[in-house]
Amino acid sequence: MTMQQTTVMAPPAPKRLEEMKLPIVMMRDILLKTMFRKTLDMVTDLAPALCLPIPVTQELIDMGRDQRLIEATGTLNANNGSEMGYQLTDAGKARALDALQQSEYYGAMPVPLDVYREQVERQSIRNIMISRDQLTNAMGHLVLPDSLLDHLGPAVSAGRSILMYGPPGNGKSSISNGIRDALGDCVYVPRAIEYAGQVITVYDPIVHTLAPEEAEDPSALRRVTRYDRRYVCCERPTVITGGELSLNMLDLVYNPVARTYQAPLQLKSTGGIFIVDDLGRQAESPQSLVNRWIVPLEEGKDILSLQSGEKFEVPFDTLVIFSTNFHPNEIFDQAALRRIFFKIKIDGPNQANFLKIFAMVARKKKMALDEPSLVHLLKVKYPTIGNVYANYQPVFLIDQMIAICDFEGIPYKMSPQLIDRAWANMFVKDEVIVK
Repeated sequence: MTMQQTTVMAPPAPKRLEEMKLPIVMMRDILLKTMFRKTLDMVTDLAPALCLPIPVTQELIDMGRDQRLIEATGTLNANNGSEMGYQLTDAGKARALDALQQSEYYGAMPVPLDVYREQVERQSIRNIMISRDQLTNAMGHLVLPDSLLDHLGPAVSAGRSILMYGPPGNGKSSISNGIRDALGDCVYVPRAIEYAGQVITVYDPIVHTLAPEEAEDPSALRRVTRYDRRYVCCERPTVITGGELSLNMLDLVYNPVARTYQAPLQLKSTGGIFIVDDLGRQAESPQSLVNRWIVPLEEGKDILSLQSGEKFEVPFDTLVIFSTNFHPNEIFDQAALRRIFFKIKIDGPNQANFLKIFAMVARKKKMALDEPSLVHLLKVKYPTIGNVYANYQPVFLIDQMIAICDFEGIPYKMSPQLIDRAWANMFVKDEVIVK
């Protein structure tokens, strides 16, 4: 996927300590813990460790000196010219150890939740307008009827919830991934956020993909203002869950050893997509899972709880895609269905599209097409299942024939006999097994 240049407004870097809007004691303690844990003694090393500009880092150092928790070493660093070094005083080390007992978090300063809300609005998934060309290009590897894009386009552009349903093996997961690729731009993900003095880590390299940094033009008359490095510029995130999804995965995760929180999956997917694949295969009922999403889907906010039991609101700015092989009426009541904004049925291909997919797969896998074999497949085999085609079947049949050719030591060339052998593995005959 080629990334489009982001049009999202970057979060401005703080220029003064007072612009941080964090508790002073928290900032001071994170500085002390970072100096203690990472053994850093230079402002130019501490600033990137804290993800702060050098002037703000210097303000923090000066505050620590005023409180006799930090002292200048009195020596200039040999590698940094005239830069002064700093170290923790005995009182500073004691305070750092005490702070580590309360929370092991150190490093990047968190972003206050209220400040993060402002950035979420600037980069909202609902601000995106997807054109038909963008969606078509992102789905270019799929053979889809035009009518499906007619339904998908408005759904994606609205940034509202989508339910895709239909028989298995027809590309619901691939379509979900194509929607993700169509988004194209970037968002700024906070490394951590702060609420009520608690740190919640958000950036997760498993979920978030770094966007390529734009090189600065050395000939530019004015340097571009650097954004707030407490954020990471990432592609719009995508969280994909399946049968393993449980309700507790949507709650804050508390680490009792580090005494910090980790954001739940839906908060990590802010500004992007949350895909619930194979809905109906989870331990919890689909109705229970959708009930958990009712407030977020309707009000654009989620409710999370701290260990203390205190509840608080976080932004919910995510395109939720539910994908299921069940008919919606089998797994939801009408109240739940009403809250899912778009319902799109994904059917199997017609015969013409099936043949297009079959030819594409055969060409990709270097299996020559054979007219008698295709006639045998369409006129003999498919009538036995009511001529019901599915998108997964061309890949399955051709992979089966390739495996047989490899075993038999013959060139890749389909035949009616190979079609029969491949077909035998695609379905299991109903029969009684005598035990």
